[in-house]
Amino acid sequence: MPPLFTSVTIYTRHIPEMVAFYSRLFGYTAFQRPGDRIVDLRPPGAGTAIRLHSAAKGQKQGQALVKLNFDVDDVPAFARAAKALGLAFGPLHDGMGYVYANAKDPSGNSISISGRGSAAAQSAEFDVPYAP
Repeated sequence: MPPLFTSVTIYTRHIPEMVAFYSRLFGYTAFQRPGDRIVDLRPPGAGTAIRLHSAAKGQKQGQALVKLNFDVDDVPAFARAAKALGLAFGPLHDGMGYVYANAKDPSGNSISISGRGSAAAQSAEFDVPYAP
């Protein structure tokens, strides 16, 4: 079996806020082994888990070169629902056949809600092999 990308680790000083954020907005469920400092956030179905790890004092928080993308069926509706829960996404952007919007999590990491996954499932235009 080839290796699978199964999780991303986020180093944070805001574990309780991060658990609440990803649980409330994206349906993740938090688990923690007794005595362990890592909190595993598992998605509500297939998807990538998020591991929350306490950040050391000298570690910088928030990533500029990495973005966590969440595929949703209706980006504008999800953005409205998120706003009602306290998270305001930025403007909707046209991604050439799909819509997306950006925000930050409580630790300053970039996140995105996107219709790209749904668009790819519905269009052969997304199945063109990469040619450098």
